[in-house]
Parts: sequence; structure tokens; C-alpha cells
Amino acid sequence: MRTAIVAALALTLASATASARDIPAAGLSTQDVINWLRSMGYSTEIVQDNNGSSHIRSNYNGLKLGVYMFDCKDNVCGSLQFSVGWATHGKFDTSQMNAWNRDKRWCRGYFDSENDPWVERDIDLTPGGSYEMLADEFQIFRKCVDNFKTIYQL
Repeated sequence: MRTAIVAALALTLASATASARDIPAAGLSTQDVINWLRSMGYSTEIVQDNNGSSHIRSNYNGLKLGVYMFDCKDNVCGSLQFSVGWATHGKFDTSQMNAWNRDKRWCRGYFDSENDPWVERDIDLTPGGSYEMLADEFQIFRKCVDNFKTIYQL
């Protein structure tokens, strides 16, 4: 009986491991991230930044979602950043952002040059992982955005 239980557990673990889709140890290309976002139903476009680099733009609940690639070598990047901002025209104050950063663990907030609030989350893709892990990290970010929007009525 004990052997049957151990065998069943081993088979279950092997099945779970086999079903995970691995991220390459070096990270992901921009096209890999675009394909991943599109597979979840998100629209994507490449946007040129003022500094000559580019990022992926998508949408989440009516907000512009930026995905920025970092630690890149040969068009494969070892980390990425999810980012969302709100145009509040200076109506958001420092004490609100300080409270957010003090009380929230998984995402950070800051003000841009126009004093508009942003929420970001960095994701380390190296030395590998799985797309399931990346989806979980993205879900945490979306929950942060929803929470920020609700708390501060944006």
C-alpha cells in the first residue's frame, strides 16, 4: 500500500513538472513576451521611447500597460518590468505614495516628472523559470494595479 502511494505521488509530481512550460535560462526575447501576452488575450504593440529604446504596450482594464525589457544580450532579456501610470495632473500627493510603498510589498509606486503616480513590478527571468510562474507574477501585478486604483479612486 505504501509503495502504491509513493508511486502515485511520484507520478503526480512528474506530471506537474512535465506540464510546466519552461522559460529559457537566458530569459525571453521581446517577441517571446509579445507572444505570451497575446496568448492570454492581450493586445500588444512596440512603442519607441524618447531615449531611442522601445517597450511593449498593452492594455489592462482601460490603462496603458508598459512592459520594459532589461538585462538584454543578443535580443534575449533576463528581466522585465510591468508598469502602469495615471494622469492625475498633480492631484496625487506624496503622503499617498509613501503609504502605498510602506504598506504594499509586491509592487512599488513613484511619481513621474509631471507628478503622476505609477505602479511597477520587476520580474527576474533568469536563470529560467516557467511561463506559469510569469503568469503568476503578472497576476500579482494586476492585483496591485486594481488595489492602487481602488484605494486612491483613480
